[in-house]
Amino acid sequence: MFFVFKLEIQRQILYKFVQFMFLGFAFCIIKFLINLYQDVLVCYVKNCKTTYLSIAFVVRCYLHLIFVSLSASAKVTYNVTSFGTKGDGKTDSTKAFLSAWSSACNSTKSAVIYVPTGTYLLATAITFAGERCQSSSITMRIYGTLVAPFNYDTIANSGDWISCPSGATTLGIYNSKNIVISGLKSVNSQMFHILIDACINAKIQGVSISASASSPNTDGIHLISSNGVTISNSKIATGDDCISIGPGNSNLWIETVACGPGHGISIGSLRWELDEPGVQNITVTMATFRGTQNGVRIKTWARASHGFVTGAAFQHVTMANVSNPIIIEQRYCPDKSSCPDQVSGVTIRDVVYEDIHGTSATQVAVKLDCSPGNP
Repeated sequence: MFFVFKLEIQRQILYKFVQFMFLGFAFCIIKFLINLYQDVLVCYVKNCKTTYLSIAFVVRCYLHLIFVSLSASAKVTYNVTSFGTKGDGKTDSTKAFLSAWSSACNSTKSAVIYVPTGTYLLATAITFAGERCQSSSITMRIYGTLVAPFNYDTIANSGDWISCPSGATTLGIYNSKNIVISGLKSVNSQMFHILIDACINAKIQGVSISASASSPNTDGIHLISSNGVTISNSKIATGDDCISIGPGNSNLWIETVACGPGHGISIGSLRWELDEPGVQNITVTMATFRGTQNGVRIKTWARASHGFVTGAAFQHVTMANVSNPIIIEQRYCPDKSSCPDQVSGVTIRDVVYEDIHGTSATQVAVKLDCSPGNP
């Protein structure tokens, strides 16, 4: 079993740089005009020619601004091979990666962790903790391949590989904000490929995720208690949900995602706890489903709950040979054993289906199995 990554997490600073330079230039011009006016008065009294001093001032001022701006925007780079790893696929790179992270985290400048081409073994689970980081921006540029141990049990109980007997999540990001994951490729995760938990403003774009159609719990992207997440231009093939939206998520935008095989894009399952937070303002648009078990789905367990789903829109979606293109399932019980057999307390309202077209693999294209307690 192995995992492959092409990962770049970065924060763009070009706009701020241009804005700073424009304001600085305006300041220099104003200062130039003031000095020019003063020089003219002096020259009128003393009959001299000193206005060149004002021109020299504005040139010096602007050059100084350029120097300050470039110094402020400069990034320091930490190459993981400088910390003892070889990238030969055999040497354990865990310590080198953690050392590179520590150096980047303690930097007072924007930092880059650079992983050159090669194969890097991460023999144990790894967590990049950022609670005490001094750097305000850390970019990870991974051009090589990261591989997990071949032995399944080595990391099976670790929770995350990077950040159960049932398996490890490949990439988990917790309690973070302003995240960009771009160009990642993940293959054969034991459990979730990407987990976004309690994060604000995350952008996931251009990712490629693949696992066997028969591999359980290998959700492509799983979201929990996060706000302002955008997922776009991605291809996901798994043995479970391509994207699963758990409790507490809000303001999600999912666009141009190709799903299949897999279980579709799901809100839920919900009602793991009585007082779990609701899900609101979810948009799925221009998605494509091919040969999936489900298309767009809302699933809740049949238990009492204070939870809710409100403001979900599924628009401009294409289905190709999908078993359940549109489904609301409020008696969710996948194993059909020990089912709660109660009334789902999760309230579902303000759900919009618009321009959903294609083919169904079954005679029922739309299934709305809603709660009799909250019809």
